[in-house]
Amino acid sequence: MDRAELAEFLRTRREALQPEDVGLPRGRRRRTGGLRREEVAALCGMSADYYGRIEQRRGPKPSEQMLAAIARGLHLSLEERDHLFRLAGHATPRRVFRGDHINPGMMRIFDRLEDTPAQVMSHLGETLRQTRLAVALMGDESVHTGMARSMHYRWFTDPAARLIYPEEDHPTHDRLFTASLRDAYTRGGKGSRAAALVDALLAASPRFAGIWHEHPVLGPFCGAKRILHPRLGLLELHCQTLVDPDQSQMLLVFTAVPGSESHEKLQLLPAVGDLRA
Repeated sequence: MDRAELAEFLRTRREALQPEDVGLPRGRRRRTGGLRREEVAALCGMSADYYGRIEQRRGPKPSEQMLAAIARGLHLSLEERDHLFRLAGHATPRRVFRGDHINPGMMRIFDRLEDTPAQVMSHLGETLRQTRLAVALMGDESVHTGMARSMHYRWFTDPAARLIYPEEDHPTHDRLFTASLRDAYTRGGKGSRAAALVDALLAASPRFAGIWHEHPVLGPFCGAKRILHPRLGLLELHCQTLVDPDQSQMLLVFTAVPGSESHEKLQLLPAVGDLRA
């Protein structure tokens, strides 16, 4: 264990992370950038004294569980997390897809899209965050629990989930969602959450099973999407996608050609609200 390097590494990452990156108010009395030690400790679920002693090059050797908590609290990338474990004298953990944590850089982009339908989704099709206009366009997709959090799962098990797209587009989305889940399964392997979704869908949906065994391959991330809105009707949109390979997440931004009928309909979204609830 390299106490000095470990302490220095944690200090630099703490000072680089801003309060707004983790949902904390900056406050008027904050004189320097970065987070305070007690704020990091709270984010990591440990005492301020315990975390402080690590940064002060003293105290016991952190366990793997404590290091994992620190990596989550400081929003470390997988490479930074592995480096943290090596500095503390532990073997690096097996690479797995992370959960609902959104990269601070992606969150900063998302926060500037208040006037645009946009949402952050996981590699399993789970909607992690939506702008107000995305809720008006797609419905509130954050209300689902369990496997139903995944649009991939809902698409093949809940007929209501298929109403968002025109019926003639359903075969395309059948293959798209199946290919996306196969990509997640290939990356995660047996025992992953993706594998659990696949097993559940193979048992519940013959349509999914048939496409799954054809081994569809994921195509381009960006493309045209036709969305059926309960009040506005059909919108022909383009979906721009920003992929964060480290977090295995995507930021989807929905736009329309300026001057088009769909562009005019997008302007009406603030007035119609979420009609899919």
